[in-house]
Amino acid sequence: MSDAPVPTFEEALLQLEQIVQKLEKGELALEESLKLYEQGIRLSRLCHGKLEEAEGKIEMLMKDARGEPILDKDGRPKTKALPRSDDEA
Repeated sequence: MSDAPVPTFEEALLQLEQIVQKLEKGELALEESLKLYEQGIRLSRLCHGKLEEAEGKIEMLMKDARGEPILDKDGRPKTKALPRSDDEA
C-alpha cells in the first residue's frame, strides 16, 4: 500500500480529468496508457465512493428524529396534518 494521502474529491476529479485528456490525445505508449487507465479507474472509484458517502450524510440530515424524510418526493417540506377537533366538522 501507498502512504500517499488520499486526495479530496476535487483533487481526485481534477486528476481524473487530466488523465482523460492525456488518454484522448492518443499519443502515449501502450504501457503508459494502461498505467494511466488504472490510475483513472482508482480515482473514479474514489470519487464515486465520496459521492455515495456525501449522499448518505445528506439523506441522514434530511430526516426527522423518527427517521422519517422531512421532504416529500418533490423536495418540498412535508407538513403534518393536524388532528381535527370535533368542533371542526
